[in-house]
Amino acid sequence: MKPGIHPDYHRVVFRDRGADFAFLTRSTLTSDQTIEWEDGNTYPVIDVEISSASHPFWTGKSRLVDTAGRVEKFRARYGDRYTKADRQEARA
Repeated sequence: MKPGIHPDYHRVVFRDRGADFAFLTRSTLTSDQTIEWEDGNTYPVIDVEISSASHPFWTGKSRLVDTAGRVEKFRARYGDRYTKADRQEARA
C-alpha cells in the first residue's frame, strides 16, 4: 500500500443513549469525551441519535424522533401564518 494516504483508524465507542446501547469499533472520527470500556481501557465516545438498537427497521417498532425540535422551530419562525383556512384561500 502507498504510505501516507490512508486515514488514521483507532478504536472508538459509539453510544446510543436513547436505547442504552454502545459498541466498540474502529473509526477515523475522534471526540473529546471518553468512556471506560468493559476491558478497562479508556476510549473516545461518540453519541449517536439512532443505532441498530433504536432504528425502526431493525426493532420493528416505530418511534418519532424529533431531537432538533424541527416542529417548534417552524412554529417559532412562521407562527400561525399557515393555517388550514389560509391554504384553502391560497388555492382558490
